[in-house]
Amino acid sequence: MGGGAHLFAVHAGMIFLLTGALAVVYALGQHELSGRRTSSDRRGMALFATGLLALAVALSPPLDEVADRLFSVHMVQHELLMVVAAPLLVASSSFPALIWALPRRGRLVVARVIRRTRLRAIWSWLTGPLPASVLHGLAIWLWHAPVLFDAALEHEWIHVAQHVSFFGTGLIFWSSVIRPHRREARGQAVLSLFATSVHSGVLGALLTFSRASWYAPYGAGAIEDQQLAGLIMWIPASLAYLIASLLVARRWLDESEMVVKPQR
Repeated sequence: MGGGAHLFAVHAGMIFLLTGALAVVYALGQHELSGRRTSSDRRGMALFATGLLALAVALSPPLDEVADRLFSVHMVQHELLMVVAAPLLVASSSFPALIWALPRRGRLVVARVIRRTRLRAIWSWLTGPLPASVLHGLAIWLWHAPVLFDAALEHEWIHVAQHVSFFGTGLIFWSSVIRPHRREARGQAVLSLFATSVHSGVLGALLTFSRASWYAPYGAGAIEDQQLAGLIMWIPASLAYLIASLLVARRWLDESEMVVKPQR
């Protein structure tokens, strides 16, 4: 586990550098866009910077090294990826800035790709509330199965795949609830957030109340640490999904009122 931890720390350091590069690309894109609009998107920039910082912290070598010894810290990593970095980056609407950082020819290539009907149909289906919530839920439950979690702790490339799947499905999930394709989908988004809050809370409770250690690499005596990890998933993480569901519900109701009022 020590060698794998060292290799993963190296990769985490590379990811930290990549997040810095991504920040530079985003800044260049914002600079390009600043001359094409009347006001700056300060809220979006703040959300992007905070989300990128959360991503860098979650994958930083110091935190990752401690996570190899403490399951509770490993759980903090997961929640930073899924309920902090992912929603902040989605809410920042950073895609236009990232595209405008490209040369003109690169922007045209990206535009042609995203306009393809088949790709747009796939993305539209994938970011629907139901498929996105199922995909995100599967990532959460399957990776916490002892056989897969132990493999991730023992093998660096599986560990990387675990974190990529948590963050990737998190981006898809939060895209489906923060920016649904139709206003009518906000009701489904509320249900998706509530369901995710419940099932992730159930998994956290199972970890908290289990009398046996689930993951062999942490040792048979790591029950208290496992209970703390379960509490982190059970209370603050599931609460984040629940709060998000209330915010989406409020926005849905506000939009419904705006539609109804002109008819009176």
